[in-house]
Amino acid sequence: MSEWLEFREKKSKPKTKVFSVWSKHSDSELGEIKWYPNWRHYCFFPTTKTTVHSDRCLFEISQFISKLNEEHKRKRIGGK
Repeated sequence: MSEWLEFREKKSKPKTKVFSVWSKHSDSELGEIKWYPNWRHYCFFPTTKTTVHSDRCLFEISQFISKLNEEHKRKRIGGK
């Protein structure tokens, strides 16, 4: 679990999921993590154009996205 962020699942599509990223400090939504078909990866989409993120925040978002991409890859090749 993250000390600073909360990842909340918003929707589940047949092959992918959508998560919102929330600040635990301000209880505000920072953005979404969802599948980006052009890159065939989960990516972070900030809620507004003017967001500020520390290296820890970006690292935690990156770790969460890496985990989602690995899970997606395993499902695609038939694993669990």
